[in-house]
Amino acid sequence: MTDMETVEPQKGFNKNFFWKVVYVVLLVGTCLSFYWATQQTDYIWRWNRLPRYFYYIETVDVKAEIEGEVTSISKKGDDSVVIVSDGAESEYYTIPGSDLRVDIGDTIYMGDSLGEYEEGRCGLLLEGLLVTIEVSLVAIVFGILLGLFTGLARLSSNPCIKWTAITYIELIRGTPLLVQIMIWYFVIGTIINNLSLKAGLPQIPELWFGIASLAIFAGAYVAEIVRAGIQSIHKGQMEAARSLGMTKTTAMIKIILPQAFKRILPPLAGQFISLIKDSSLLGVIAIREMTKATREAVTTSLMPYELWFLCGVMYLVLTFALSMFVQYLERRTTS
Repeated sequence: MTDMETVEPQKGFNKNFFWKVVYVVLLVGTCLSFYWATQQTDYIWRWNRLPRYFYYIETVDVKAEIEGEVTSISKKGDDSVVIVSDGAESEYYTIPGSDLRVDIGDTIYMGDSLGEYEEGRCGLLLEGLLVTIEVSLVAIVFGILLGLFTGLARLSSNPCIKWTAITYIELIRGTPLLVQIMIWYFVIGTIINNLSLKAGLPQIPELWFGIASLAIFAGAYVAEIVRAGIQSIHKGQMEAARSLGMTKTTAMIKIILPQAFKRILPPLAGQFISLIKDSSLLGVIAIREMTKATREAVTTSLMPYELWFLCGVMYLVLTFALSMFVQYLERRTTS
């Protein structure tokens, strides 16, 4: 064989395929082991009861609120309209469908049933899931904005702006999120709502104090991520932009930030995944997010295993979807 001859790769054992098979075997073995362990526990599994915690049909009983006589029953589309009069005033009751329990001329007492109908309603876990998504999305948006401006302030040459940003970052990162949530709700929230009450303004719901605490907490970490991303760009980029006549602000917006954005996407994804999981702490201020909803469902159903497993899977779906979205953004920015 001469040096000019090429050696063809041998078609034989494929290591890559082998380790893929090993991974699948380990995954299936872990699932089977977990299933075997659940069968060894003295517990009756009730997986069939879980759908009602997402959506269920409730029978609504329409009751009279006054004493009197049924003076009229009319149809309004598919609904029935019942009028009860006590001689001085009349009450109108709309009953979807035609399941009535009264006739014209019947004497009605307060609390008597006039009819009933079925209505579909969101279950406890679905309500908690929607609240978790709402809180997380709003907190992520405000966290990005706050972190971006704070990160830029952290790099400012103005001592007042720079030291203010550093103080905010160190204060927030140095204290537990649970303590911050308590302060926002019981201290800042109480002060704001008391001032609003004196001024005749509406009260702010506890949901917004929870969002504020999460957004400010995330903003401190996003600020450091933004700062590190900007500083990772070579100084020559800014100098080249300035030499072309750009102002520092224009160069930062058009040259530095787009390059830094590609580098900070992975750590931003990790921070926002943590934020979704941290939203479970809002249950301490009576916000019915996913964890609090699961805790309430466990209390009433006595199904801790099924509900907590389901809660974990729901968090996993949310965080995995966010991770896939960030990976999509990474591919778009690098293509």
